[in-house]
Amino acid sequence: MTVSKGERAADPAARGVVVTGGASGIGRVIARRFAEHGYRVHIFDIDEVAVDVALAENPAFGATVGDVSLAGDVARGMRDAIDGMERVDVLVNDAGIAGPRLPVEEMPADEWDRTMKVNLYGPFLWIRQVVPGMKARREGSIVNISTGSVRTLPVNRSVYTVSKWGVEGLTKTVARELGPWNVRVNAIQPGMVNNERMRGIVERIADQEGRTAAEVEAEFLQFISMRCKVEPEDIADMAVFLSSEGARRVTGQVIAVDGHIEWEQ
Repeated sequence: MTVSKGERAADPAARGVVVTGGASGIGRVIARRFAEHGYRVHIFDIDEVAVDVALAENPAFGATVGDVSLAGDVARGMRDAIDGMERVDVLVNDAGIAGPRLPVEEMPADEWDRTMKVNLYGPFLWIRQVVPGMKARREGSIVNISTGSVRTLPVNRSVYTVSKWGVEGLTKTVARELGPWNVRVNAIQPGMVNNERMRGIVERIADQEGRTAAEVEAEFLQFISMRCKVEPEDIADMAVFLSSEGARRVTGQVIAVDGHIEWEQ
């Protein structure tokens, strides 16, 4: 797969962050927010076109096109990140897929496997790459992106929810393992994010049920305590905070940024 590299930031002392799924969606906003806070940024994404767009908009970024579920691609991404930034101080595991929306008895085994490999193996493979350097420096932050659906348990979303439960289990166990080296591991549970993906979900439900998108969205909001959607920037701000000095004693935590989702279908 093609490797693309942007023009590197001039400050060699700046902390380095890798953001998987960083070429689009929430990951793209997270990458941009870290750059605004002075980090050198390397994005890793399977979508080469999206990577090219992200680099055109953010020429200081480095990037690797690859699949988070493939150990060889992840190892190559790590080499590219080290070549460009010298070290990885922060890892944000954002890459993920929704998987099929089906009753469990109709779930194709290959689609279950693919969803688990992207959503759970991907973070594991990237954590495995960054940990030796973080241990050696006795410092580091890993932020995994989970989902509020782990709490609300929507029907026909078994593989997605199980994969994200796995992410939260990985977060907590690795936080305990890496604590003695001052490496922190936390997870974020996004809620109803105001982005293209969520708008697509709302429109699909509306089409299936013969309702308007506005009606479906209003129903969603009834079961969010703050009656609000979450902006991608809200997730990005939390990721930056969890990697900052202000969160130096925060690890092993799963933090919801969702306006308090109470229920979802």
